[in-house]
Amino acid sequence: MSEIIELTDSDFEEKVKNKVVLLDFFATWCGPCRMLYPILEQIATHYEEKVLVAKVDIDKQQKVSNLFQITSVPTLILLKNSTEIDRILGLRDVDDLKSFIDKHI
Repeated sequence: MSEIIELTDSDFEEKVKNKVVLLDFFATWCGPCRMLYPILEQIATHYEEKVLVAKVDIDKQQKVSNLFQITSVPTLILLKNSTEIDRILGLRDVDDLKSFIDKHI
């Protein structure tokens, strides 16, 4: 099973460059964010070699959160080569996330 990594302000740029990344902007106090985690685990396993699944805690990593102008959680952003190509807001199921990713890779 592929793991979900947690990114920080200091390692963000290095970890996402030259990759397709599904970024989950979350907060520990957010109920839907906690409900999304097992879904993201399924996505990480399904796209193991194609997509890096990563989390960013908006309360701890404010530089990255501000860079992407995050105003609500969960926010999911798909990056390709460090550039945002799409985003969706709110809790989604596995099929929604697969469709979201598949239309871009």
